[in-house]
Amino acid sequence: MAAFRRKLAALWARFPPGVWALVAIQLITAMGFSISLPYLSLYLHQQRGLSMAVVGTIMLASAFVGAAGRLGGGELSDRLGRRPVLLSAIGLRVLLFAGMTALLALAGPVWAVACLYLAIRLTGALAMPAISAMVADLTPPARRTENYGLLRAGTNLGWGAGPAIGGYLATVFPYATLFGFTALSSVVALALAWAFARESQTQREASPSLVLLLATFRDRRFLGFVALSLLVLVVGGQLVSTLSVFVVDRLGYSEAAFGGLLTLNGLLVAAWQYPIARWVQRRWRLGLVAGSLLYGLGYLAFGWLRAYPALMSALAVVTVGEMLFAPTSLAVVAELAPATSRGRYLGAFGLAESVGWSAGPFLGGVLLDVFPSSPPLVWGLIASLAFLGGGGLGLWERGRLRERLCPQGRRIQCPR
Repeated sequence: MAAFRRKLAALWARFPPGVWALVAIQLITAMGFSISLPYLSLYLHQQRGLSMAVVGTIMLASAFVGAAGRLGGGELSDRLGRRPVLLSAIGLRVLLFAGMTALLALAGPVWAVACLYLAIRLTGALAMPAISAMVADLTPPARRTENYGLLRAGTNLGWGAGPAIGGYLATVFPYATLFGFTALSSVVALALAWAFARESQTQREASPSLVLLLATFRDRRFLGFVALSLLVLVVGGQLVSTLSVFVVDRLGYSEAAFGGLLTLNGLLVAAWQYPIARWVQRRWRLGLVAGSLLYGLGYLAFGWLRAYPALMSALAVVTVGEMLFAPTSLAVVAELAPATSRGRYLGAFGLAESVGWSAGPFLGGVLLDVFPSSPPLVWGLIASLAFLGGGGLGLWERGRLRERLCPQGRRIQCPR
């Protein structure tokens, strides 16, 4: 027991208190989010009668909202500071989730449900660049992958607990009740942010905001990384909407069974994300390429698997890909960004994340409607994007390494 306490103390001391505060906030926020929102596609499709193409269109619309939120959140976190943006975003989420609870309880119009969902996605998008920039502010470059891994471990611990709670509640209470629990969890997250999330920004740029934002989108090396990552992120975006409909509506499993798959994803990340991130933090090329390929292989397997244990195995492969790719990509972006523009760069990369996790369900929904009896074709087309993105990222990282080891003008033999 004494040895275990020493290990816990060493782990606690290894990370700044501000990072631990963000881990707790993300854990509570993710748990609340995953109690209710993973089941929204099923609610709209099964209880409100919308086609999967229409559900996918709503998810696609949230991509544009999320993209604007990520860019706006990054800009505001560089201009106003990380803490004000974080507190404002979580506070708005409390009100929006409470409103969604009332709207669903009263069986409000579908367009109102869609609008509130888009507003919820906006507030989440505003908060993420501030959180990511806080981690970059508080940690040295050599350990950012590890710190992002810890943040994701906490997030996915909440993500793993939420669907199990939500799946059970969905079998006992009306769907609106799930959003009531989500609103309460957001209140707890707001209290934690107010008490423990301190401002981390120490430098602010004096140049006009528009000039700095345009400079971000003129960085060709960064834009190449974002474009290739987007292909992988579109595949990652199948986890909630497309996969839920496929498992429940097409394969005939219950909502609780799908919640079990999400719980497996969350628990695996909670248990293994930190050690994997620590191991891969000096192996960026491996993290990007292997993560992309495993994403693709896991989703490709869904085209042929039907037994529940086999579905869990496929999702485990997807999860390993996620654990390799996600913290590595954030660490790459933090290194590419100037110190005074971390929020902008992370917000711009968040644009790709938002588009991927929203355009992904749109693509998946269309494919499920067009090829209803051809799961191998549906998941094969989706997986091909991850394979393409992984190959491109391998070449991108190789080119970046060449630039660092062989600057122009140096007459040495450079790695090929």
